[in-house]
Amino acid sequence: MAARTSPPFRADHVGSLLRPPALLTARDDHAAGRIDDAELRGVEDEAIRDAVQLQRDVGLQDATDGEFRRASWHMDFIYALGGITKVEGENLKVRFHNEEGDIEFTPAAARVSEKIGLQETIFEDAFTFLRDAVTDGVTPKLTIPSPSMVHYRGGRSAIDESVYPDLGAFWEDLGAAYGEEVRRLHELGCRYLQLDDTSLAYVNDPEQRRYIADLGGDAEHQHETYIATVNRALAGRPRDMTITTHLCRGNHASSWVASGGYDFVAEALFNDLDVDGFFLEYDDERSGTFEPLRFVPKDRYVVLGLVTTKRPQLESKDELKRRIDEAAGYVDLDQLCLSPQCGFSSTVAGNRLTHDDQRAKLALVVETAAEVWGAP
Repeated sequence: MAARTSPPFRADHVGSLLRPPALLTARDDHAAGRIDDAELRGVEDEAIRDAVQLQRDVGLQDATDGEFRRASWHMDFIYALGGITKVEGENLKVRFHNEEGDIEFTPAAARVSEKIGLQETIFEDAFTFLRDAVTDGVTPKLTIPSPSMVHYRGGRSAIDESVYPDLGAFWEDLGAAYGEEVRRLHELGCRYLQLDDTSLAYVNDPEQRRYIADLGGDAEHQHETYIATVNRALAGRPRDMTITTHLCRGNHASSWVASGGYDFVAEALFNDLDVDGFFLEYDDERSGTFEPLRFVPKDRYVVLGLVTTKRPQLESKDELKRRIDEAAGYVDLDQLCLSPQCGFSSTVAGNRLTHDDQRAKLALVVETAAEVWGAP
């Protein structure tokens, strides 16, 4: 079985990494006015160089910047889109779950108050720094939120009706803005882009479909609108740019939001979404069975998120190999890769693991993939 020299790689990862203590301190100092933008940038730069080295040391073929310049995995990007206004989110509390109970998280919210457009290349400086920091053939990977994340949490009520009386125009503008972002990122040298998407995983949960209906959305077909919008964004993408998507059921402080297998979206997701690969959460029973993978076409890759980022306990290689074999009953082994189920720090707080735990998890992914598919 062959290793892969292009993404997604046999051993890959979702993107975010635990913020080092020095960076967390610098962010606090910056918020309090004790250091300026340039000083914070310097600390971020050093932390990102160390993160790139970590990824290289454990044997990964790609590297992200750990999302170290962001407060959250998605909102920093969304706020940079033209037409988006940041608003208080007290009425949008999100309930996360873990083994110990529930926690409430109130993310900052957004409202579409003008026509959607791309005013600047979002994350341009972040990507170019990462691009220049990687060495020895390591592929720089950029993660951005999927277009659906601009809509999912607030639905129609978060879109000014005087700006978009017809939602069709909203979807067209959103897809066009993302399409321009993809084009510009390619010009900067980005060849590996990941669209992170909780919505396409959330809608598998009946509770989340009720939430969509309560917002006035079409719970049975909203995922199809999202898929069409992503495809509109990717319609003119350069063919030498690998684009994947990561489906997540919520990841904050080792907690989650939604449950349910991929059955509800599987046929449309795998057959219609025009991406090269799917990063799928499969670290526990909340993710369902591998059976929906039977819909994956022969020209797409599935990156199995079998190694959890929510708990420090290290999985056994034998169990990981057993589950890879099980998945290979539904999609060819040559179409499979391995990764952690999500990022280690989707928000600044990070999951309940240590930096040593994080390194061990990433190394386990690399070692297991090498034993299954061969060394890269």
